[in-house]
Amino acid sequence: MPLDPFLSSPRAAAGAPHVNAGPATFVVLLAKIPAARGLWHMQRFFFGRFGLRRVAGLRFHKVLGSGHGGGFGLRPSFTRHGVMAFFSDEACARAFLASRFVEGYRQHATELFLATLTPVSCRGRWSGFTLDLPAQPLAPDTPVAALTRGSIHPLRAPLFWSKAAPAQAAVELAPGCQIAVGLGEAPLFRQATFSLWDSVAAMDAYARRGAHQEAIKASHQQGFFTESMFMRCVPRHVHGTWKGKHYG
Repeated sequence: MPLDPFLSSPRAAAGAPHVNAGPATFVVLLAKIPAARGLWHMQRFFFGRFGLRRVAGLRFHKVLGSGHGGGFGLRPSFTRHGVMAFFSDEACARAFLASRFVEGYRQHATELFLATLTPVSCRGRWSGFTLDLPAQPLAPDTPVAALTRGSIHPLRAPLFWSKAAPAQAAVELAPGCQIAVGLGEAPLFRQATFSLWDSVAAMDAYARRGAHQEAIKASHQQGFFTESMFMRCVPRHVHGTWKGKHYG
């Protein structure tokens, strides 16, 4: 999935967005569940969202599938998935990370990555959700994370995927990229990417050259998305393991 700024000019869906003004804390959970625990994995993937309905301070959440090997592509993974959630404050986010919901992942996952982040800019929306945040400039050496997500226009999906594949291959080799994972709500048409970078400068260097730059141009020209959101965040706490790499 293209990173920053593939969704630099997001196309909003019709109707008023569901704005959540004020500070927020963003939580990302990535898990690899072994095939031997496949039943638990499938139950959590399909029904996990129901276990989040009464979590204190929760504003918005998604339980998402992953591409094969945790990447971004047409081939799905049957062992990896993720949870993304927005909380009203950091205290609620910490309580969630100590909850029974997350403890289930600690017991079943062979790899578990957890991050809490502070959003500093947000454009567009996700299923009607957005954050009313004035963009905060970041110094070039500031560690940064990016979330992009888009609902792909069905008639433009083949062209989108032809542009997305080279951009995904490039990001895995990009200097300064610590992690890049492709996630989705539905195959082919509702996709998201989370990436973590050593610095703003490293992320911008990737986003403005090569295959990713070509993807940006195609996005503007072809109108790939019916709804999209791009968000930058400052990482606060990052720890765990993903694709054999240890964090924190």
